[in-house]
Amino acid sequence: MDSVYSKRIRAGKRRTYFFDVRTTRGNDYYLTITESRKRFNDDGYDRHKIFLYKEDFNKFLKALNEAVDHVKTELMPDFDFDAFNHEYDEDGGGGGGESHTPDTSASSEPASEPPAAPPSDLSSGDNGANESVDKW
Repeated sequence: MDSVYSKRIRAGKRRTYFFDVRTTRGNDYYLTITESRKRFNDDGYDRHKIFLYKEDFNKFLKALNEAVDHVKTELMPDFDFDAFNHEYDEDGGGGGGESHTPDTSASSEPASEPPAAPPSDLSSGDNGANESVDKW
């Protein structure tokens, strides 16, 4: 599984998000979203991954935008979210964090390989973008 694109977002001193576009053996694409947090008690990192397949992109973006808009407009309408638009330097200045080389090999962590994308009927054209999203 090769990574063809990677974007890093530093979120403070201890947390970093990685967005990696990867290819499958069948020359298809999917996205991995990784949250990496520096551990308090040692030099390691805790990592959590989400695998997002192309047939879910629209539903994921719609649900994410709705949740963020709800916080911004309903729960915290007076909060200045733009005050947090600063960027951390890519060379390590201004926020610490780890460097990231996208995984292209098996990991020693007990993480599983991405599940096979479920078969879907893509003939409808809307890709399920209008269906409601279950909350967990």
